[in-house]
Amino acid sequence: MSPRTGRPKSVNPKDIDVKVRFDKELHTKLLRYCEEHNITRTEAIRQGVHLLLANEKK
Repeated sequence: MSPRTGRPKSVNPKDIDVKVRFDKELHTKLLRYCEEHNITRTEAIRQGVHLLLANEKK
């Protein structure tokens, strides 16, 4: 039997989908931030959640 092909299983899979709605102004600011920092919208939102959680612990 041949070994499985394809990507290996992730240790921490991102399998939960979250939908969020923004107004046009906030979306424009998010896109500008992402372009300036060379990150995706998803990564920016993840970083924002981490920041909120870190501030909560203080």
